[in-house]
Amino acid sequence: MDDNRIIKTEYSEVMQKSFIDYAMSVIIARALPDVRDGLKPVQRRTLYDMYELGIRYDRPYRKSARIVGDTMGKYHPHGDSSIYEALVVMTQDFKKGLPLIDGHGNFGNIEGDGAAAMRYTEARLEKITQEAFLADLDKDVVDFMPNFDETEREPSVLPVKIPNLLINGSEGIAVGMATNIPPHNLAEVINATKAYMQDEAITTRELMRYVKGPDFPTGGIVINQDELLNIYETGTGKIRIRGKVEVEKAKGGRINLVITEIPYTMIGSYIGKFLMDVASLAETKKTQDIVDITNQSSKEGIRIVIELRKDADVENFKNLLYKKTKLEDTFGVNMLAIADGKPETMGLKQIIKASVDFQYEVATRKYKNLLEKELEKKEVQEGLIKACNVIDLIIEILRGSKDRAMAKACLVEGKVDGIKFRSKESKIMAAQLMFSERQANAILEMRLYKLIGLEIEALINDHEETMANIYRYEDILARRDSMAQVIINELDEIKAAYARRRRTEITNAEEAVYVEKKVEEMDIVFLMDRFGYARTIDLQTYERNKESVHAENKYVFQCKNTGKICLFTNTGQLHTIKAADLPFGKFRDKGVPVDNVSNYESAREEIIYVASQTDLNLYRVIFATKLAMLKVVDGGEFDVTKRTVAATKLQENDEVVSVVTLTEQHHIVLQSKNGYFLRFAVDEIPEKKKGAIGVRGMKLGDGDCLEAVHYTRPTDTQTIEYKGKEIELNKLKLGSRDSKGVKVRV
Repeated sequence: MDDNRIIKTEYSEVMQKSFIDYAMSVIIARALPDVRDGLKPVQRRTLYDMYELGIRYDRPYRKSARIVGDTMGKYHPHGDSSIYEALVVMTQDFKKGLPLIDGHGNFGNIEGDGAAAMRYTEARLEKITQEAFLADLDKDVVDFMPNFDETEREPSVLPVKIPNLLINGSEGIAVGMATNIPPHNLAEVINATKAYMQDEAITTRELMRYVKGPDFPTGGIVINQDELLNIYETGTGKIRIRGKVEVEKAKGGRINLVITEIPYTMIGSYIGKFLMDVASLAETKKTQDIVDITNQSSKEGIRIVIELRKDADVENFKNLLYKKTKLEDTFGVNMLAIADGKPETMGLKQIIKASVDFQYEVATRKYKNLLEKELEKKEVQEGLIKACNVIDLIIEILRGSKDRAMAKACLVEGKVDGIKFRSKESKIMAAQLMFSERQANAILEMRLYKLIGLEIEALINDHEETMANIYRYEDILARRDSMAQVIINELDEIKAAYARRRRTEITNAEEAVYVEKKVEEMDIVFLMDRFGYARTIDLQTYERNKESVHAENKYVFQCKNTGKICLFTNTGQLHTIKAADLPFGKFRDKGVPVDNVSNYESAREEIIYVASQTDLNLYRVIFATKLAMLKVVDGGEFDVTKRTVAATKLQENDEVVSVVTLTEQHHIVLQSKNGYFLRFAVDEIPEKKKGAIGVRGMKLGDGDCLEAVHYTRPTDTQTIEYKGKEIELNKLKLGSRDSKGVKVRV
């Protein structure tokens, strides 16, 4: 192989260039909208394809599968699911403030149910999409570019007449960046656009006299009005939204809280999660005010009813919902879009400016094109009017010419050679006609009925109208004020036809403060079975069922209902659970898996020991690991506020075998996998911090490890079974820590 054909380069440089190329492709050609039309490429291509297929608002619906297939084959070679998903979103009035496609069939709902397959649904363009997005495509107002295989041409941007990026918002995740723009009210955005056109020095604060804030299709209440100015100036920030809650009186003196509007961030599966979260508040005893919860939402709108007790504190309960559920949520604003071919984060004024600049550009191209056509019409009309005045001469030329070319040459250049004239005067006049090429063609193609008096009068009227149009178009192109007025008039027409009232309320609200009712402290009994289901019962129930309680549960101990339960795992973690989060009730009631009320994950760790934090505070705790590392820790170190902390430090490939509260234990007995037993005094184990590894308790042979740990008291006679043989622990030879121990023969 010729060495000159091998290009040597750094691998890191190749990777860097390839990644940048990929990232820019995703950013520019897929994930981010263009600031001019507010559309991503897949949306733009879908709308343009529907326009090309003639699927207009006043024509029958067409199968979504046809639209998707045509778009994919001609313009968007990225798979049908992405195209159909974009089409579906453009039909959903709960996601878009201004739906661009009129869907027929199941296009999903606000509760997260997906749309039917594309073979079952139909679609067509909305009227506003035709009038405000696609109307002037035939007037050469935007650039067209080749499609992916250069067999078709597609617009690089649609000639949208409104700031669609603000009106419909956008969301998308690119590489290393993301956009999240909230929707706004069409009338407010148009008013702000007009205000900017009348005074380009207008400030963002002044623009916000028109654009009050986001206007979400789901309504709700924006509660941080004072922070909106900074968000609209910088293009980034956090908008806090709450659902709208109404209070209704129910039967029996009870109170119903009715949620009629939800935060925009709750649409989809989050509505179901909200219902579960509210139910969880009752199950975990966060509140005892809830009697029932039902979702009565329908096509008419959202209606979630929470039935409360008669004596419930409604305002306090509302605040609980705001604090603990998605009824109050945050919408992270990042107004990122493609401007001049590159991604840019823009504020409110910058987006409106980009839209207005685009309108001027489109209008300039549109009226230049229209002016050119009117000038052509003027030329033809003047030629026809002139021809009508000398029609007898023209008929004489046509009758005397051998062919069309001869007649045309006479009309354009005055060539009379070869043409038979009736008189010398006709020949002299014919040589002086001098029509233009376009006029000559129009005369040669003119039909005889055009010589009727009324037709000639209509021609003169058309010429006058053409001259008026030329004067108007030249004025629009020559004076920016005239062009601005044309754009403003179009905006006013769109506003008059499609404006709707604001749905989202904008205000300042205080932070929701939930005051927990003080729970009367009482002694309860914690129960946890071998399957990890936990619950609590009162002392009287425990005393009545004492024998069954201990027979059926692995861990049983007394604690306070205001206290915490500590779970120690083999991975060295400590998970805490509030006793109040556990079901409290009858002895035969089913408990809740501890996975559900803590960070414990049964799939990757195992519970070694469970105790109440109150007991731990009174005693010390002994840790023993698989590699025979031991330590004693003051139980007060485990009085933590976090739900999960490291209870001990472990060496590589080590795990906790035993955790025990140190009370009256005198001796510890370590049992290894290979049958070695070592008994020594507990006092030999030093006290360490919970972050320490500890000291070695037993010398282990190759491949051996600690299997079990036993404790003895001076007064006890404790016996264990090892491989069918009973071993009395107090009779084992007393050794010392960090020795090998004795081998038990079986």
